[in-house]
Amino acid sequence: MPRAAHALRPRAWSELAPLLTLFLVAAALFGFVEIAEEVVEGHNHAFDEAILKFLRNPADLADPVGPAWLEKAIRDLTALGSVTVLTLLTVLVLGYLVIDGKRAAALFVLVSVAGGALLIDGIKLVIARPRPDLVAHMVDVSTYSFPSGHATASAVVFLTLGVLLARIGRRRRVRAYVIGTAIALTLAIGASRVYLGVHWPSDVLAGWCLGAAWAMLCWQIGLWLQRRGRIERPDEPTAE
Repeated sequence: MPRAAHALRPRAWSELAPLLTLFLVAAALFGFVEIAEEVVEGHNHAFDEAILKFLRNPADLADPVGPAWLEKAIRDLTALGSVTVLTLLTVLVLGYLVIDGKRAAALFVLVSVAGGALLIDGIKLVIARPRPDLVAHMVDVSTYSFPSGHATASAVVFLTLGVLLARIGRRRRVRAYVIGTAIALTLAIGASRVYLGVHWPSDVLAGWCLGAAWAMLCWQIGLWLQRRGRIERPDEPTAE
């Protein structure tokens, strides 16, 4: 009986996981829509201003809090979410998948990342929210503010690639490390945009919600395609 119960656990989880993923996608999208409505109606301006001011010297809003090295480090950190870095990372992973014979998986990753990028640009044009003018910008920006492109794209790229690499990994601790690192990078890059004064906090929160929802939706579609043999399956992981 214990053996039978143990054998049923993976099957029960495989049936529950898609429902849980869809619930999380719906929750993230709900969060994004709620934030977007508040932005359009202008109800969250006090919240955004309070956080931006908290991260600046009260006597000089052009001066961010913390030592000089922190500002430099955050400038370097925010570059990890730039178009150049994320594109390079995606191309490197695509190259690995192609060389490894997983061409369908490579195509799926390309479509997922490119689709996320188009989604970000489209929403920016629709909302057309100006950048913060309350504090000085510590880096140059030229596009609209909502949602944060760095926060959204980092979530799309790092979470999508993180889960992909985690599924290839053979040990649970390796998979947990890869996914944990992807989440940490996404959060850090988004937070850096607020510190540098180039995004309202609500831009970043919305970006995290949208990017996570898109990434999770892509994961679920990818698993569905794998089960039908449309995408190559990764090596079977172990429980170590």
